[in-house]
Amino acid sequence: MSNSPDATTAVSITTNTHETTSATQVNKWNKHDTHWVLSLFGTAVGAGILFLPINIGIGGFWPLLIMVLLAFPMTFLAHRGLARFVLSSKRDNADFTDVVEEHFGKTAGRLISLLYFFSIFPILLIYGVGLTNTVDSFLVNQLALDTPPRVVLSGILVAFMIGLMLGGDKLLMRAFAALVYPLVAILFFLSVYLIPHWQVPTISTPEMPELVSTLWLLVPIVVFSFSHAAAISSFVNVQRRHYRTHAHSKTEQILKCTSVILIVFVLLFVISCVLALTPEQMASAKQANVSVLSYLANVYQNPFIALLGPLVAFIAITSSFLGHFLGARESFNGLVTKQFSLSITKADKLGIILMFIAIWLCAVINPSILDMMGAISGPIIAMILFIMPTVAVFKIPALSQYKTQIGTYFVLIVGLLSVSALLYNM
Repeated sequence: MSNSPDATTAVSITTNTHETTSATQVNKWNKHDTHWVLSLFGTAVGAGILFLPINIGIGGFWPLLIMVLLAFPMTFLAHRGLARFVLSSKRDNADFTDVVEEHFGKTAGRLISLLYFFSIFPILLIYGVGLTNTVDSFLVNQLALDTPPRVVLSGILVAFMIGLMLGGDKLLMRAFAALVYPLVAILFFLSVYLIPHWQVPTISTPEMPELVSTLWLLVPIVVFSFSHAAAISSFVNVQRRHYRTHAHSKTEQILKCTSVILIVFVLLFVISCVLALTPEQMASAKQANVSVLSYLANVYQNPFIALLGPLVAFIAITSSFLGHFLGARESFNGLVTKQFSLSITKADKLGIILMFIAIWLCAVINPSILDMMGAISGPIIAMILFIMPTVAVFKIPALSQYKTQIGTYFVLIVGLLSVSALLYNM
């Protein structure tokens, strides 16, 4: 991204977009592909990873095992469906807002685009608050410094993150690499570090109604813990310009690699944490509303784990913020340029200013409505990531070839379960 984006690069990370890519080049894994795996991985892994083991582990052994088996198809098939939807446009440079308007008409298209924006934007507000609280706590508790003025600290942190977005493609990719590699290393280290503390889980046969109910309520937790939907539209547009006629196969290849890495490293961390604690301890951690690392540090009286907690949270929040800002920026620009006939440059500058002010104010105020905001954005994400692309398969001729695939119906069922469980929890 640059300060003066044109119509095709305003909200996308572009790399060698005018190269003609041969089939041989497509089959080879390259630096461009690795960068996008890091970007999508960073978008998916937010601070929620510190609470994911508690949310999954509290249900016991069988729900954990079933969710481990379902995590990959739930993650990969859903994001592949959304990517196929964006690729179904007849326009080479169409973003998400263009595609929904093309297929569902102006009114419905703009409504869906507006919902898409409001599914992402609350997450940015949450991350603004979360990052400020994490850094403030680290300065006070680990470094023994005085609490800095919140208005100054939050302003610097939000400006820093948005500045990375405005620093250009290379800076953003370097930022993702600098954040994601340490995140993967720390997750793996903690997973292995906890192995000596593993306990044999209680493997009792659960009552079927209780198991079904537990799994139903766990579906949205797993779905959104691995969601990188906010970056899919920008990601697809870059692959379409970079790989041209091979965009479909290359997009699927990168998404599959991202999903595998997500499942391996995140679930290894989740399983290791769950086996290191009993279901009763998980329930206690949930009641105390603390992250799994904080609880583990208290249980085992380990200051080393307590020190890694804020570090993991900082890296995860920052990397996920960048990916979600990418999606929010793109959807805002698409909405404003269509509704008010502004140029992409003016819309982009306006969006950056408004989002900076909103995130900064929210971080300063430190509201207590974050769970409600997450609950509001959750069902919308489920509808856009799971249900809408599936509906499009039966409406759009370009996607009709996927009608008979089992994966299409699997994604629809997961989406309906996610929305119903989220609404039930509300």
